Order: sequence, then structure tokens, then C-alpha cells
Amino acid sequence: PILVGEPGVGKTALVEGLALRIAEGNVPDALKPVSVRTLDLGLLQAGAGVKGEFEQRLKNIIEVVQQSPSPVLLFI
Repeated sequence: PILVGEPGVGKTALVEGLALRIAEGNVPDALKPVSVRTLDLGLLQAGAGVKGEFEQRLKNIIEVVQQSPSPVLLFI
């Protein structure tokens, strides 16, 4: 699933609230093993001077998330 919306509509607040509920165990069983991670695109892009380096870094992160033994919610 992808959560999109205009700035200021509450996307970050929604994800933060969900992360808190997951941490507290106050979610349905299907969500209890989920790990919430935030990806800072600015940090990912920092120092990526070579053409295609940013894209490769992002692909590597996506691959790690996909191979995770437990579900990961990646917030970008």
C-alpha cells in the first residue's frame, strides 16, 4: 500500500500514530510483527555524486526491505 497526499493533510501524523500503536502492541495481530522505518531521502542523496549512485542506493534499500524476514513499513 502507498499513502499519498498533499502537504499538511496528516500523512506523517498517521504513520507516527501507527508506529506508536505497533510499539505498544495496540494493533491487530497481523500488524504486530511490522517494523516501521523512515527513509531520509536527503541523507540517501548526500554524497551521491556519481551518475546513478542515488538510484543504486535506493534499489539496495528496497532490496533489503523486501528480503527482511519480518514485514517492514518504509516511510519516505
